[in-house]
Amino acid sequence: MTEKLELYKCHICGNLVQVILNGAGELVCCGQNMELLIPQHENENAELTEKHTPKLEEENDKRFVRLKYHPMIPEHYIQFIEIYPKDKSRLYLKYLNPNEIAEFDITHFEENIEALEHCNIHGLWRNNND
Repeated sequence: MTEKLELYKCHICGNLVQVILNGAGELVCCGQNMELLIPQHENENAELTEKHTPKLEEENDKRFVRLKYHPMIPEHYIQFIEIYPKDKSRLYLKYLNPNEIAEFDITHFEENIEALEHCNIHGLWRNNND
């Protein structure tokens, strides 16, 4: 059973798929079941956690999701940041490229949101709003 907004990855070709509506089937790519990506929010490696956990910050009457300490080079970068309200009624997505700043201006979005980011090496991470 898939759930709305879950992310699945194919470890053969690298496809990344996000579920739009709940479903009973299995997601398959390249002849294999895709892996459900479980967002991390902490790791025994504090430096890894610091670099990958999206931070919600305010600055000059603006709000941002930021990853200040993560490299943004072709070999290692944040591929996207997404946010959604807790009820999952909307989704906002920002794709990033190497050499860009890893931030998303969320000033005009809801206050109570979840934030996710995907690193091309270390996978999916979420903000620590338990």
